[in-house]
Order: sequence, then structure tokens, then C-alpha cells
Amino acid sequence: MTEIRNGQRDAYRLILDAIDDGVYRPGDRLVESELAERLGVSRTPIREALQRLETQSLLTRDGRSLIVASLDHSQLAELYVVRSELEGLAARLAAQHATQEEIRVLRDMVTDDAALLGDPPAMARANRRFHKQIHLASHNRYLVQQLDLVHRFMALLATTSLAVEGRGARALAEHDRIVTAIAAGDGDAAHTALKQHISQAFETRLKVVADR
Repeated sequence: MTEIRNGQRDAYRLILDAIDDGVYRPGDRLVESELAERLGVSRTPIREALQRLETQSLLTRDGRSLIVASLDHSQLAELYVVRSELEGLAARLAAQHATQEEIRVLRDMVTDDAALLGDPPAMARANRRFHKQIHLASHNRYLVQQLDLVHRFMALLATTSLAVEGRGARALAEHDRIVTAIAAGDGDAAHTALKQHISQAFETRLKVVADR
């Protein structure tokens, strides 16, 4: 029984990671047999994982097929409202509770990520790592769980706003301001800087959608 449960969790995580990495994009059809072969997992855990993802609205039905869900304008706006509030809270708590080691890791991320400018997929992965580190530095397990859920839905966005010219450099500058506030133990400034960062990302994404 333990092996089956572990297999289900592994299949679920593998499919989530594939969506997060853009292997499967909104509108792509997920076929049980193809997933089992690609991911090296038997079909029963794949079936269970697909059912779980459908229940969570990360997958949707198109006739008899399951496809990766997409977000309409209202869903996108709602997601960013929730993300902004939760991320702002995480930054405030990180300013209160982050260890010096966690702060140094955040500073190193900002420095190292500058080398990724011009590579939007790599920047997007680095951006997710940066935000995850802030979540963990909040030292609030319930907040981390809620932010994990929000970021699962962020994977349903087909493109990264960091692909827009100049956005990567601006995002790094915003990251630097967030880390500076956290390092100073200034919860209000960290909260404001993080929320402004999310606002800029949302505005950029809206422009991308409008241009399409």
C-alpha cells in the first residue's frame, strides 16, 4: 500500500513538474499511456494523478480527453490578487523571521541571476526559486502551503512575463529591493516591495495578453 501511495505522489509531482517546465502547455492533451511511457510510471498511478489534477482544476475536459487548463482574464486577475496578498505577507514574515543564512542565499540569488538575463526560461526558473526561498523564510508552514497552490496555477500561464524586453532586468532590481528590506528587518518595506513587484509582473502580463 505504501508503494502505491508513493507512486501516486511521484506521478502527480512528475506531471506537475512537466506542466511547470512547459513540457505540457495550456490546451495540450494528456494521454494516460503516453504519460506512463514518458515518465516511466505505471498507468495506475498516472490515472490517479490525472484524477487529482482534474479535481484541482489544473486539468479540464475536452470531450473525453483531459487537457491542461488555461486561465481566462477574470481568473488571471483573481489569481494575481491572491498571489499579491500572500506573497506580501510572506515578505513581511521573512523580514521578521529569516535567518542570516537565508538572507545570504537570497542575496546570492539576486547576484547570480543577473547572468541569466537574455534567457527567459532560465530566468523564470530562477524567479520561482527566489520566490520559494522567500516563502520558506517566512517560517509559516500554512502560508507556504497556500503559496504552493497559487504557484501551481501560475504554471497554467503559457508564457513568462520575463520574456518581455527589459522586464528581466527590472525584475532583478525589484528582487534586490525586496531582499534589502528583508535584510533590514523592515516588514512594511518588504511587504510593499513584494506587492509592487507582483503588480509590475501582472501589468506586464496583461500587456503580453493584449498584444496577442
